[in-house]
Formats: sequence, structure tokens, C-alpha cells
Amino acid sequence: MEYNTERPKMAIPEYGRNVQRMIEFAISVKDRDERNRVARAIISVMGQLNPHLRDVTDFKHKLWDHLFIIADFKLDVDSPYPIPNAATFQTKPDKVSYPDNRIRYRHYGKILEKIIQKAIEFEEGDEKRVLTEMIANSMKKSYLTWNRDSVTDDVIIEQLKELSKGQLKLDPTTKLVQASDIPVVRQQQNNNNKNNKNRNRNNRHRNNNNRNRGGKKM
Repeated sequence: MEYNTERPKMAIPEYGRNVQRMIEFAISVKDRDERNRVARAIISVMGQLNPHLRDVTDFKHKLWDHLFIIADFKLDVDSPYPIPNAATFQTKPDKVSYPDNRIRYRHYGKILEKIIQKAIEFEEGDEKRVLTEMIANSMKKSYLTWNRDSVTDDVIIEQLKELSKGQLKLDPTTKLVQASDIPVVRQQQNNNNKNNKNRNRNNRHRNNNNRNRGGKKM
């Protein structure tokens, strides 16, 4: 019995060992015209085995690339596309640059900081004041969403002043959105209440069981 572990490794297992054997046969064909006919027939079989590739742009090109990869680039045939080599697929992609902008308060995010910068550009007036209040409310929602601790309005107002470098200010008496009006916070509170009820119920059951055991011993 022959085990798969004893067989040659398949470059692209999705096509199966039969396709690999067909390609190995194509490599052994001496006549170039015959070898080209065999290669085109193999491409047709590969396309039938992977119909999902038909939705991929230039799927024929991909099939030919797969053909050469499985052949370990030893198949000498006429391809309708540029013939790849091993180095084609060994080139490392360019490193993707990652923004190194530091975020002062991560729970507010970078987008909020950009919104604050845009709000600073507004002319003084009711529109800027309303926008500033909206930003402060958004900050409070984000704070309560990502932190278990409660927060007072004056803390949010002070952090807004800090993030805007003192250019966005609210009256210290400004009333921001209430925690009970934030769906995520309300859900967290409901879950906490449920957990407390379940914990109390379990404690009562445990106490009752202890009393029953004590009564039996007497």
C-alpha cells in the first residue's frame, strides 16, 4: 500500500494528484507540438475542476500560472501569457506603511480627533456650539462604551478642551447625554442586574441546602 506521505509533494493540492501526473507526462513528451496540445488539454481539465476561477479576472492566465507552478517550471510549452519562473513568486511584496500617528485617548479613536480639527475651523456661532456639544456627547458615549467606570460631564468637557488645544470650549454647566440613554451602557447594566439576580438565587439555594443537611444530622 502506498501512502500519501510517501508520494511526491503536490505544489497545488487543490488540483489533485491526477492533474500532477498529467503535467509530469506533458513534461516527458518529446514533440513540442504534441506537448502544446497536451498542455492545452490539461488547462481545460484544470478549469473544469475549479469552476470558481471563472469569476476571477483573467482566470485563464491564472490557470496557466498554476500549470507552470505544478510543473516546477520545467514544462517547455507555448503559453498565451508571459511564462513565469520561480523568482516571479518568490519576490516579497512591498511593505505596507502603517500610520504612526499617536492617539491621545484610544477609546475616542483617530476619526474623532479629525472631527475636532474640522470643528475648530468653524466660525464662532451657534453652529460651532452645537457641533461642539455633539462631539462631547459622542465622546461620552465612546467613554462609557469602552470603560466600565462612569464619567462626569466635566471630565469629558476637560478632555475635549485638551484634544482641541483649548479651541473648543463648553460651559461647565452643559448637560451631556445620560448614561441611561446609551443603548450599549443600558445593556451592560441589564446584564449586571441579571448576573446579580442569578448570584443571589444561587446563594439562597446553597444556604437552603446547607440548612437541610444540618437538619438531617440532628
